[in-house]
Amino acid sequence: MELLKLINYFIAFMFAICYFYQIIYLVVALLFKPKKLNECKKHRFAVMISARNEETVIGNLIKSIKNQNYPQELVDIYLVADNCNDNTKEVAENNGAIVFERFNSIQRGKGYALKYLFKMVMEQYSYKNYDGYFIFDADNLLDQNYISEMNKAYGSGQRVISSYRNSKNFGDNWVSAGYSLWFLREINFLNKPRMILNTSCAVSGTGFLIHKDIIKKNNGWHHYLLSEDIEFSIDCIINGEKITYCENAILYDEQPTLFTQSWSQRMRWSKGFLQVFYKYGKNLLKGLFKKNSFACFDMTMAIIPAIVFALIGFVVNTLMGLFCILTLDKGILTLLQSNVESFVNAYIVMFAAGLITEITEWNRIHASTYKKIKYLFTFPIFMFSYVPISVIAVFAKVEWKPIKHCRSLTIEEVLKEHI
Repeated sequence: MELLKLINYFIAFMFAICYFYQIIYLVVALLFKPKKLNECKKHRFAVMISARNEETVIGNLIKSIKNQNYPQELVDIYLVADNCNDNTKEVAENNGAIVFERFNSIQRGKGYALKYLFKMVMEQYSYKNYDGYFIFDADNLLDQNYISEMNKAYGSGQRVISSYRNSKNFGDNWVSAGYSLWFLREINFLNKPRMILNTSCAVSGTGFLIHKDIIKKNNGWHHYLLSEDIEFSIDCIINGEKITYCENAILYDEQPTLFTQSWSQRMRWSKGFLQVFYKYGKNLLKGLFKKNSFACFDMTMAIIPAIVFALIGFVVNTLMGLFCILTLDKGILTLLQSNVESFVNAYIVMFAAGLITEITEWNRIHASTYKKIKYLFTFPIFMFSYVPISVIAVFAKVEWKPIKHCRSLTIEEVLKEHI
């Protein structure tokens, strides 16, 4: 059993080695700020939205786009109603979007829906000569200065721009709060320091802007894996495109509240990471020896080591536990001690990550003080659930499934939440 303790210590040590650079990210994020962007020429943008049975939330997103502090004549809203059997199309059209319907039961998922939407817009509206394309999900809401701030970043020469991803339902329960804290940590202590250090950021799900030249080069959208956002990010990086970050462009996203729904979604993400590494891993590793080497290293760490170490740790500890039970080996006590130590240490690390995030983003988290503190203690538990998810994802067949959104909030209602 001493061997098992050594294995668990080794796994912890490898985690520390692989992700130590993120401690540097943390320090940079706390001590430095991105450069301030200046006003510039107003550009013409197309908003691209993929929606699957989103009649409850789509109207509020479109209204938040219509209420931007930005010339409305320079923003057109396009939506693909993808395999919908509700009133998504009617609600979107009534609120001012141009809607295309798509019915395809074989090629399912956001990637295929975006491919179709880009194809239709490029065929029918190419004369509009858009400078860039925004990608949003139907459940998003935009701060009124969102497009104006992203336009500043675009005007400064940035070609792929991610934004500040907040949550509109942090306080619903421990699941939505877990998501919210993780995304806030991601944008503040990963993307923000990446931007400051002049390396590439990563796109996280939704809320980003793509230069027209990239869309033209790619002939629209061609990323269809289960994690199409990280696939797009890595494709950009290995092809020399730097993804940047606009801190003042704030987007609000709805997070799942059911653990079963969360399990399904994160299973898709974990499987998607494996798919992405299988497809792009060779080029990522080659990129370690090129000009954008650190960005390639960073993305490699983002998608593969955690899954590998989680799998090794889970398998080794499970097999040793079964051996002890079947043979009545007294080493079961050592096994329990080792796992308790690992749990406590991991809990402390995750709690600290959540605490630092809450302290720095306290006024931007729209929930009561009680809920902010309460869900800080459940955040590590939410993160621990990634271990079995990551392990099962290695072996399971995972397909894209829609996430039901039901929090019909306006941007004003989100901002009125207790702070």
